Amino acid sequence: MKVEGFVASLKNAETIAQLFEILEKKGAPVIELDGENFLLVVEGDFEGVKFWTEINGKKANMALGDAMLNSASFPFKCKKPYTGGNAIFVKMSDIESEEFLVAYKSEGLGLYFKVKEGKAEKISPADYERLIPEMPEFKVKSFSEEQMDMMGAFFG
Repeated sequence: MKVEGFVASLKNAETIAQLFEILEKKGAPVIELDGENFLLVVEGDFEGVKFWTEINGKKANMALGDAMLNSASFPFKCKKPYTGGNAIFVKMSDIESEEFLVAYKSEGLGLYFKVKEGKAEKISPADYERLIPEMPEFKVKSFSEEQMDMMGAFFG
């Protein structure tokens, strides 16, 4: 599957529940695009109702830290006005943790997974909450000091 085709498929969602269904059908949270596996993070809102991704119980942007800068992000719109968000693709090869939890969440909705050695298994909300304290620290390769210095010079 190509990134563009995946992102285009998200526009068919008319509700957050439908968005989560599409994500699951497409293989989220671990998606193969152009022969490489990615962890999919989504965030945004449907007419003011927010949705987000958690990793090991923390919002993904906090769990990923500066690794978010090294990820590909694509904005998407859905069928209704004022709906959409960002799809962020993190290379699985950049994730150093062998095991972690992923949840796609919104008000009263959720889709929960345990990822182990690159394979995702759907779990219940209760299992997600129970497993959070057992998970090792989530680690992603981040920028080296040299890369950060170069970016500082570029953005500085």
